[in-house]
Parts: sequence; C-alpha cells; structure tokens
Amino acid sequence: MKEFQCGSLVPGCDWHTRHQDEAEVMRRAVEHLREIHGETIIRETMIEAIRSRIEKVRDAA
Repeated sequence: MKEFQCGSLVPGCDWHTRHQDEAEVMRRAVEHLREIHGETIIRETMIEAIRSRIEKVRDAA
C-alpha cells in the first residue's frame, strides 16, 4: 500500500490518499492539487516532489 500526505507538500493540508498502485496515488494527488489548491499547471518538478513523498505503509489488517 502506498500513501501520500498532502501536508508534506502543502503545509496545513490534512488530505491524504492510499492505494496499492503508485500511479493511482499520483493521479489522485494531482487531481487534489488542481481541485483544492488551484494548481493549473503541474510541472515535472511537482510530479517529482509528489513521488518523493509517497510512502509505503502497511495494509490495515
């Protein structure tokens, strides 16, 4: 399971997402940045920043 905490990129934001596939975590994170934070252009540096903050977490049992 992979997890992205938006607050690690945008201080004060409590939003997070989890999914098995890193690509789906990335898709959700980019969608969140566009819809909630008003980012209209997602540059490669932003993609790299998101990717570097995705963590592997244990599945809830």
